[in-house]
Amino acid sequence: MFENLNVWEVGALLLLALLIFGDRLPAVISDGLRMVRNLRTMARSATTDLSKELGTDIQLEDLHPKAFIRKHLLSEEDEQAIRKPLQGVYDGLRADVTGVHDELKDVANAADPRRPGPPPASTTSPVPAPRAVSYDDVT
Repeated sequence: MFENLNVWEVGALLLLALLIFGDRLPAVISDGLRMVRNLRTMARSATTDLSKELGTDIQLEDLHPKAFIRKHLLSEEDEQAIRKPLQGVYDGLRADVTGVHDELKDVANAADPRRPGPPPASTTSPVPAPRAVSYDDVT
């Protein structure tokens, strides 16, 4: 949960919590933990009740409507029949996107000035050196 926070950010959050709650901080932490435990217990009992009513084993992740339909209402054949018409379109689109990505990578490599080797041939006239910018040009 806190993977993206470094030590200083966690310390700043603890200091901020101490400033806001003061000597009530231990009581606030215990109330928060009690609330989380109660929510977990409620979710666990709800999934248990739903499993008993439906007669199947349901996990908390299965309560998402798409996952519920896929797991409990559709058979493997029904799911394949639904996916089949769209699979060809998906494969074609993926191939097109991969081709465009490869072409863009080639263009970026060709235009990279840091790349060793001879510079790309230019058919235009050389670009004049930039002149110094004066105050009159800016205003």
